[in-house]
Amino acid sequence: MEKILIVDDSILQAAQLKKILDDEYDVTTAHTAEEGLRLASADNYSLILLDVVMPGMDGFTLLKKLQEEIITQNVPVILITSLSDIENEQYGLILGAVDYITKPFHPLIIKARVNTHVKLYNYRRQIELQSRTDQLTGIANRRQHDSYSISKWNEAVRLQTPFTICMFDIDRFKVYNDTFGHPAGDKVIAAVAKTAASSLKRSTDFLARYGGEEFVGILLGDSSEKAFAHLKKIRQDVEDLHIAHDPSVSQWVTVSIGGVTVIPQKGSSYASYLKIADTMLYDAKKSGRNRVIWADESMNASSGL
Repeated sequence: MEKILIVDDSILQAAQLKKILDDEYDVTTAHTAEEGLRLASADNYSLILLDVVMPGMDGFTLLKKLQEEIITQNVPVILITSLSDIENEQYGLILGAVDYITKPFHPLIIKARVNTHVKLYNYRRQIELQSRTDQLTGIANRRQHDSYSISKWNEAVRLQTPFTICMFDIDRFKVYNDTFGHPAGDKVIAAVAKTAASSLKRSTDFLARYGGEEFVGILLGDSSEKAFAHLKKIRQDVEDLHIAHDPSVSQWVTVSIGGVTVIPQKGSSYASYLKIADTMLYDAKKSGRNRVIWADESMNASSGL
């Protein structure tokens, strides 16, 4: 069920709204703006119903705060209030509310407007997901990588946690395409992506198709030794698919992987370490392919199958 948050200092009114929506939605209530902000930031809601007139922090102030938080800024908010003048309605809409319902409200109107905005929210989420997903492989695309990587890099700087960047691509892929054709090549790209993604299962693990047959992965919190071992396993898993390559270059389809593990410091950039990972990938290919070359926190390189 879709989750809806009701923020209203009136226990009676919040209960009435909850009763109207309970049969179709998973409804949570909060009776202060502060509690509403905490709940909204801690869960994934499809809609927030917000009373404007509340003691302390009012609904307009809470709406501003919701718009400032990354996790809540895209969640639609319907304002519910007894303030029926045009100026207040205009102010709420300017702040980012998607609708404005005045008291006394009718259950059918509440249901209809809630249903409409939940559907619109889900549609927008679907479109956004499609825009951030590589259509061939189903993993993240470069656009999503660009936004995710910077966000997580800044988080790692703040928390001083190890951050691993790895780049890998399919060995002799042009030869494969020339031998077996592009449709077969697309299947290989999808198979490699699926194999790598199945090894990156934690919520903080990230994999994206960077372009063509090249991929980029991000691991948070792992030491260089653990990350190195993890990526060696991915290299082996791809080889173990036993996808026949052109015998003039290789028996099986394989990947080369390069990466770096670092504890990011303030003022350092993700882009500079992505270049180091790319250099490690170049070294892996230059050293014979089908191998992993890693740089640890001290920039000491390791190579392994």
